[in-house]
Amino acid sequence: MSPTLVFYILIGIILIKYLFDTYLDYLNAKHFNDAIPLELEGIYNEEEYKKSQAYKKENHKFSIIVSSFSIVTTLLFFIFDGFAFVDAIARNISNNLIIITLLFFGMIVFASELISLPFSYYKTFVIEEKYGFNKSTLKTFILDKIKGWLMMAIIGGGILALITWFYQATTNNFWLYTWALIAVFTLFMNLFYSKLIVPIFNKQTPLKSGELKSAIENFSNKVGFKIDNIFVIDGSKRSTKANAYFSGFGSQKRITLYDTLINDLETDEIVAVLAHEVGHYKKKHIIYNIILSLLLMGLTLYILSLLIGNSILSQALGVEQASFHIGLIAFTILYSPISEITGFFINILSRKFEYQADDYAKNNFNASSLISALKKLSKNSLSNLTPNNLYVKFHYSHPTLLQRILNLKN
Repeated sequence: MSPTLVFYILIGIILIKYLFDTYLDYLNAKHFNDAIPLELEGIYNEEEYKKSQAYKKENHKFSIIVSSFSIVTTLLFFIFDGFAFVDAIARNISNNLIIITLLFFGMIVFASELISLPFSYYKTFVIEEKYGFNKSTLKTFILDKIKGWLMMAIIGGGILALITWFYQATTNNFWLYTWALIAVFTLFMNLFYSKLIVPIFNKQTPLKSGELKSAIENFSNKVGFKIDNIFVIDGSKRSTKANAYFSGFGSQKRITLYDTLINDLETDEIVAVLAHEVGHYKKKHIIYNIILSLLLMGLTLYILSLLIGNSILSQALGVEQASFHIGLIAFTILYSPISEITGFFINILSRKFEYQADDYAKNNFNASSLISALKKLSKNSLSNLTPNNLYVKFHYSHPTLLQRILNLKN
């Protein structure tokens, strides 16, 4: 296969993905004006539903602009040998393969972040502000970006340097060492993400004694689930949208409630949401997700090891000298159709897990409180109550609100 043919295949994959995603967005947008299903009536009054529709439409238009700008800049970068240009700069700075790889990806990622910065600003301070969601200040926005870039450079750069070193030292067997590294990192982050990473961006405080804590403790005692670590996170620092999540396992497990969740919901509703999260733990969904993601990562890395040294991949992107970093870019694009397919089935599994967690909350607490909580959360975030079915299959890791309520009432 010639480098020219590979180049056109890469361009074709990028274009097909863009067109398919745009088509799904179009199908979804066609349902923005649908009548609210009978089971969901009462969530919005007429004025609130018009606001929800306007929010969805504005986000849809904005996403079209962002994705169209992205595809144009990406294609121009390919057509005008942008990868070869960045590769040349990196090689002029150093002869060390690890340094070259770090410089190459560092320049591309940093340029991408700078280009996307105005869009991110507009999304936060115009759209989210307009609909009453944004609570972030300009200072918080800038600090978040700087912290994110530093973490990307330190953690992402460190992992990339190790992977490049594995490749340099072992060539075709580098995938095994990389797989082991990613497995250790994934387990570490699952255990300590809330302790190490979250505090960089948010303040977490233990849930104070009171009605809510007593209700949570009563539920945890009832189901035999010891909860020592219940934290409240200052989500209102950035947005009015509410959330709750479960992290870690074993002695490191903890439940984190957004302060917005506590402000928006009644005690029983919060316990119902927590019961759903406990259901994920009891059903071992966290373990299954980790195992599945690591198996898929192992398969991906193995296929990568078979192709990464192929000079045609580098030549397809305008670089004559075969190199790890150029081959990685080409492989990522070539593998994206497979990634889309695996993502489709992972979403199916994820939605099944959500049903199971809902069932756990229904059977061990009560369905009505969870239904009420889900309705309030959807209303307060102006969620789409009438999404397109095909769009849901590809993009939703959770069932729709209607599907969840019907399941809880079944």
